[in-house]
Amino acid sequence: MAFPLPTHLPRKKDARDVSTQILTKISETASKALRAEVASSWVAELDDTIHVTKARIHERIAADLPNFERQLATSISVQERMRSLSDNVDTLSESIFDPQSGLIPNLVTTLESHAALAQQNADARARHDALAHLLQCRNELRHLTRLVEEAELAEATRASSSLQKCIKQAPEPLSQSQVMADMQRKSTALRNRTEEQLLDAYSRSIVVSASEVTIRPYVQAVLPRRQMNGVWVRSTLPEDNIDTVIPLPDLLASMSPSALSMHLSTLRRDIITHCVEYVLKQPVQIYQAAATHLTGTAEYKLSMHRAPPGTEDLSLRLENLTTVIAFLHSNLFPHLPPAERTSFPLSLCAPLRTAVLNHLLLPNVPSTLAQLPDFLRVAKQAAALEDEVVVKMLGDNGADSRIKTWVDNVGVHYERKRRAEILDRARAIAVSSPDDSSTFHVDVPLAVENPPFPINVVDRPVANGEHAKPVAVEANYDSWGFADESPSQGDDTPSQSDTSTDEWGFDDDIEQEPAPEPVPEPPKAPEPEPSGGTEDAAEDDPWGWNGDIEPTEVDDGSAWDDAWDEKPSAPEPVPPSPAPKPAKGLAKRLGAKSVPSSPAPPQSPTVPIHHTTPQPRSQPVVAKAKNPPPPPPPPPPAPVLTPATETYVVSGRTKELLRLVEDVLREGAELVSSGILGSTPGSVIMQAAPMALELFRALVPVASAAVLKQSVKEPMRFSNDCLYVSQELKRIVAGLSGPKAGARDKLEKGRERLRVLSDSWFEQTIVREEKLIDELLDNANGFIDTTHQERYDECETAVNEVLQRIRRVAPQWKAILPKSRYYDALGSLVEAALSRILTDILALEDITEVESHRLSELCHILNALESLFVEDPEQPSFVVSHVPSWLKFSYLSELLEASIADISYLFEEGALVDFEIEELVKLVKALFADTPLRTNTINKLQHGHPVRGS
Repeated sequence: MAFPLPTHLPRKKDARDVSTQILTKISETASKALRAEVASSWVAELDDTIHVTKARIHERIAADLPNFERQLATSISVQERMRSLSDNVDTLSESIFDPQSGLIPNLVTTLESHAALAQQNADARARHDALAHLLQCRNELRHLTRLVEEAELAEATRASSSLQKCIKQAPEPLSQSQVMADMQRKSTALRNRTEEQLLDAYSRSIVVSASEVTIRPYVQAVLPRRQMNGVWVRSTLPEDNIDTVIPLPDLLASMSPSALSMHLSTLRRDIITHCVEYVLKQPVQIYQAAATHLTGTAEYKLSMHRAPPGTEDLSLRLENLTTVIAFLHSNLFPHLPPAERTSFPLSLCAPLRTAVLNHLLLPNVPSTLAQLPDFLRVAKQAAALEDEVVVKMLGDNGADSRIKTWVDNVGVHYERKRRAEILDRARAIAVSSPDDSSTFHVDVPLAVENPPFPINVVDRPVANGEHAKPVAVEANYDSWGFADESPSQGDDTPSQSDTSTDEWGFDDDIEQEPAPEPVPEPPKAPEPEPSGGTEDAAEDDPWGWNGDIEPTEVDDGSAWDDAWDEKPSAPEPVPPSPAPKPAKGLAKRLGAKSVPSSPAPPQSPTVPIHHTTPQPRSQPVVAKAKNPPPPPPPPPPAPVLTPATETYVVSGRTKELLRLVEDVLREGAELVSSGILGSTPGSVIMQAAPMALELFRALVPVASAAVLKQSVKEPMRFSNDCLYVSQELKRIVAGLSGPKAGARDKLEKGRERLRVLSDSWFEQTIVREEKLIDELLDNANGFIDTTHQERYDECETAVNEVLQRIRRVAPQWKAILPKSRYYDALGSLVEAALSRILTDILALEDITEVESHRLSELCHILNALESLFVEDPEQPSFVVSHVPSWLKFSYLSELLEASIADISYLFEEGALVDFEIEELVKLVKALFADTPLRTNTINKLQHGHPVRGS
């Protein structure tokens, strides 16, 4: 590190020193230019510079000479003091670190000598302590060996414990020595020998098994004196063995605390298992005996044997338990060590109470009311046993009187057990698989007044000649093949007609013969209707089904042929399609100039539709609408036969459920009236009745989830089950009185929940089928582009799949549901299909002539569904009552192929009231080109329906 220059010396700033300059000149001079003169000049320059520097130094000193002299004197003084200090440090270091006389070497030598002496002292003390402790261990070992050889087992046990404690407290050096290892082995061998002899003596002094209990207050022990190969072996020579008699208290006191605790735990387990639980689980005969062993020692024996058949008495089990505890209290407990003499009997109290409850009282709670008095006597005897045995013999303080508490509430326990058994039975009923062989038919009063479908009256004659009201009965006949029954006095059995092979008219290819058309009569002037006349007319003949004009049968085969035949790729003129099957009442409405909310489709005799030669849609030909002949006036309404009953199918498990509910209510009432139990009995059993209903309501949808999800029939049958149980509960609740009246509220709630569940499953099943139909119609893709044959085929396939799906579902529901619900469900499916098709077609922005013809053919496919709503071929169908969109859908198929004049005429006659004005306007715009005639027609439509505006 360079010495820093003093700050007072002058410095040449921003200039190199002379040596650097000369060296730079030397380095820059070429070798050829290097001469003596040049070198002499460089040396002279250096000398001049040195001379100048010295002169400057002398000038600087002379300028401040006093200060220079003072600094010089100070420097000389510091140098002297530094020299003196160095000499003193050298002298001190020699006195401290000198190997002969230095302080540190002498101190280290002294400390080493002291450490060696301290180690010798520690070794001597450790050796002394080890020898002293070893001597103590040797004495303890000799004492233990002497006790073992003299068969003093109790003292040997204590000496062994003392020796083990001494060995464990050995100093660390001694504990790792070989002599201590040998002593540990000898001590372990002697302790094991002692414990072996004690265990052998204990095993012969206290014996507890499933057949007997043996207690010997004194036990003889034979101990060997000699070892063979390190093992103590008994000899056949008496002088080689030691015979000694050990009292049972000394034997137990000789055991180590851990061994005693283990043996007492095993003894407690054996007593509970073989003496307590054994005599409580089964009938047992007990014998006591006191005998003297061959060795002169006494023994007490308690023998237990299975009682012969026919001696079943629960009170005898309690007496046997009292005998067993008394035997132990007299012959075992007094011999226990003082510390265990109180704690061991107390440890038996809780297991004994638990055993009495779990093995005697709870399993034998009766299942019938007749067995309850005998059981109450046994329960009171069990409560007395708790006081006599547990409190007095075992020393319990009686704070935990579980048996007495249980006996005081025995009525509740009886009812809870019965409730559990009842709910188990209800659970078995709920989870049982549905079986078609156990189903039955139920007749119930018809819920709908004046239904549109024919239902036969079921009258039941009574003795005085009058007819009783129809009641719900069970039948195994076909619920849908009823024949008209004429009640006759004296004949209690109504006759049944044979069911036709095709009662639902699924053979659509077979058409009925058309009825002859009547000659139209001139219309009569409409008479003003009085107030309320509309309601009377709607109630009397809402759809005009009683009109005397028979509809003209239309050959549906043509519509089917057109729908399935291949169409040429080029558009051809389409002949006018025949009108659909007419709905009753259209002629009546047109003649009376009043249209209800859902008019029937147009018919040829009543509403003529004039077709012209097909022309391009851009230039429609308007046909002149001729005034149709006026329809004849409707005949007076026929008398309505009010049906009495309808039939549906119910699962057989509902009978079991209802029988179970009635049995529960009857049992609860009998329990209350018997007065056997205390106050307010029967309430718990009564709760089982509504609980059984809740189990049925909750478990059936879970247990039969797979069947209910995959089947079409099972959800409806489950709905019928809930409906039937709900209806029967109404009868049961109405008959509740006296003690049974307490369950009325919950049964009413259960009945209402079952009714709601029935409706829920009924509607959910319909919604599921409607969703499936909607998914099938999704394949039609909104019925667009039906001009193309591929798209038409796709739409046709979708519509046919819907038709087949409804036809597959209908017979399955028909065999299950009552007629009113069946037609509601079937009508909902048909309504879902028609509404979807109506929505898709009316949403089309442009419909060509070919598309209109094909869409009309697609609509005609579903006309076959009308046969599902016909029961009597001589009577008109009642499809309109259950399918609100049927007339609208029927008109749509005709409007698609009608001319604009036909549409205008139908609108003026009020036949299109089912259509909204916006729908008609949109349909006209889609079907016809923009012409003045279309504009005038749209303006006429926008003024509203004539009937609504009048």
